[in-house]
Amino acid sequence: MRRTSINRPPTPDPEESEIREPPSLQDLVNIKLLESGEKERLKELLRERLIECGWRDEMKALCRSYARKKGRNNVTVDDLIHVITPKGRASIPDPIKAELLRKIRSFLVATAL
Repeated sequence: MRRTSINRPPTPDPEESEIREPPSLQDLVNIKLLESGEKERLKELLRERLIECGWRDEMKALCRSYARKKGRNNVTVDDLIHVITPKGRASIPDPIKAELLRKIRSFLVATAL
């Protein structure tokens, strides 16, 4: 927050005056994907592919199994996320990962980043 006065310009906060590091390559790629709308298209493609291969159903089954084991009233969304995320990430089929990587690479080549 800046302090202002009628007689003098705003005084910057000490945090704002710190030297900022330039964005990383990952940050730049993410910005380009967001600005172009490509990130949403890739997310939708990923959703479709995961549904097609049955991955989503597997994750649902794991969640249900965990909830039955712990008791339905004793499970929170955070518990499910903590337990299921590592299994979910590890079980994404390699062809789907490869397809997304190809699409990201071709996007980067097309935008000359």
